Amino acid sequence: MTTTEVDIQQLAINTIRTLSMDAVQQANSGHPGTPMALAPITYALWAKHMKYDPANPSWVARDRFVLSCGHASMLLYSMLHLSEVQATEDRQPTGRPSITLKDIRNFRQLHSPCAGHPEFGEAAGIETTTGPLGQGVSNSVGMAIASKWIGARYDRDGHNLFDYNVWALCSDGDIMEGVACEAASLAGHLGLDNLCWIYDDNKITIEGDTDLAFSEDVQKRFEGLGWHVVCVEDANDLGALDSAFEAFASCNDRPTLVIVRSVIGYGAPNKAGSHDAHGAPLGDEEIALTKQNYGWPDDQKFYVPEEVMEHFREVSGKRGAEDYASWEEKHQKYQADHPELATQLSTMFSGRLPEGWDSDIPEFEASEKGDATRNTSGKVLNAMAAAIPWLVGGSADLAGSNKTNINDADAGHFSRNEYSGRNFHFGIREHAMAAAANGMNLSGLRTYCATFFVFTDYLRPSMRLSGLMHQPVIYIMTHDSIGLGEDGPTHQPVEHLAAVRAIPNLLVIRPGDANEVSAAYRVALSQSNRPSVLVLTRQAVPTLDRSKYGSVDGAMKGAYIVQDCDGTPDVILMGSGSELTLCMEAAETLTSQGRKVRVVSMFCMELFDEQDEAYRNQVLPAEVTKRVGVEAGLETGWWKYLGASGSFIGMTGFGASAPYKTLYEHFGITADAVVAAANS
Repeated sequence: MTTTEVDIQQLAINTIRTLSMDAVQQANSGHPGTPMALAPITYALWAKHMKYDPANPSWVARDRFVLSCGHASMLLYSMLHLSEVQATEDRQPTGRPSITLKDIRNFRQLHSPCAGHPEFGEAAGIETTTGPLGQGVSNSVGMAIASKWIGARYDRDGHNLFDYNVWALCSDGDIMEGVACEAASLAGHLGLDNLCWIYDDNKITIEGDTDLAFSEDVQKRFEGLGWHVVCVEDANDLGALDSAFEAFASCNDRPTLVIVRSVIGYGAPNKAGSHDAHGAPLGDEEIALTKQNYGWPDDQKFYVPEEVMEHFREVSGKRGAEDYASWEEKHQKYQADHPELATQLSTMFSGRLPEGWDSDIPEFEASEKGDATRNTSGKVLNAMAAAIPWLVGGSADLAGSNKTNINDADAGHFSRNEYSGRNFHFGIREHAMAAAANGMNLSGLRTYCATFFVFTDYLRPSMRLSGLMHQPVIYIMTHDSIGLGEDGPTHQPVEHLAAVRAIPNLLVIRPGDANEVSAAYRVALSQSNRPSVLVLTRQAVPTLDRSKYGSVDGAMKGAYIVQDCDGTPDVILMGSGSELTLCMEAAETLTSQGRKVRVVSMFCMELFDEQDEAYRNQVLPAEVTKRVGVEAGLETGWWKYLGASGSFIGMTGFGASAPYKTLYEHFGITADAVVAAANS
């Protein structure tokens, strides 16, 4: 096969297709049809339109490519291999390929970077994890926001160093998912003209034709959401694709949706246009026939013509290197002219925090009256925002209740008219908020997002992906229990502590007083590879006198002794959040009865479990089997601390509508109940 027989562009496109077919067939698992259909789109993007240097895949000003239809992962792996994207270590290129042909041969196998769906961190060039449909496009909104914010905050002297575009390739499934509609609504409202979604309108899902369940006019919907919409009738028409991408580049007031009509399994004589090409290998016979249709050697697997590699070196490698060199020249001048800003940017993009960032974390005086931990959180957050210029975030329409506004006069409010604002208004879009926060964090920012704790039900999938992608997003969740009172059981989280504690690689922190809130921020912001949830009260809790009780420094180990006795305790009382106060009250009564009592703050179970056995035994000695756990939630997760002889004071069902003190009495979460359990 030579380039005189087949046009080099078509040869490159068919290489993507055949690599995808062969990998899925060898794995006997996967989705071959979508990569076969979308190969021309991806080729056109990488060859002509994306600002991306394969030799510097961590370049901070690169365009982002998000394969939101993650089931088509072989499309991305093929592009990374053919474009010779380099592997990285500590964000620096190593000179080794990110994806080798051997990796592709091991598609969907253990330890291969070519997982069934793209996973962030497994290989350079994978910008985000895109298994669950709708997540990738929603992350892309956060990435586009980050580009706008960094440019507005840091560009100087007319040099647009940070004006990259974000491209997201999506499917019918992405477009149907609710989170994608939330994210699209947000992007349209913000006028993110650096964002382009390319919608593969192939009218096929796993069950069959989309008309089984989907009949809306996507173009009208997105126009109504404030998007610029361009239609391409044939995914194989490279000229039409170029025109569509140029239309995106020339649109300067809104995001763009390119609707492309494609044929799933393009070229497969018996399965093209059918759901049979979606979620299963084509089979050796169908692959051979398809390769014949492409004019491809049907007896070769994983065949990559050398002229295709040379072509990609010319169209994406050379162009990308020129783009990077031009940018680096401007960047060097920027560093000389604006050294302080350049240092901030270097620190931010390295994932570090400014030196001394935690030196001004507030310390709170003892107070019997105390304050709601949500209020304390607002004070600590503002102190941290002053120390970390790229700490940004907001709430799902609840900033006043969540206490998440940054109040500095220079903070501003992010909008289509003020992309430099640090306060974000996500609207009542909890899921899109969390997904966008992931995208912003993936782009270098430190992000937080907030809502009532009960609404973790609405954002949990994105929270789970924060953990999976090792992104240190901070989730500020207030109104943490039946303590929110009169709003009733629909708003009272009962099972939610257990639910979020079940997510791997996520710290769940429930501070018991104001100084534990300060410790919570110290913990959360010091994380570089996992998210944190701060679970905060609506009602006031006393601020403990730390000259009398255990140092709050113990919170950094997850659980610590707040109040102790002489010798071995008769009973250990363990509480988190607002229920720590109940343990303190019960301890006073039990001590007056002659009992030896230890009170432990269960600040963060995950941190405590990470401590060595000696420390855990020091706090919870095995010989003390009389233990009482107190938390206004379900018992799930407490058994490992309570043991067979322990008791739990908490919830066993949903809440009710009444003032919070009445509810605590009604459900038996009281100091008297703790005393009774300790004496039983």
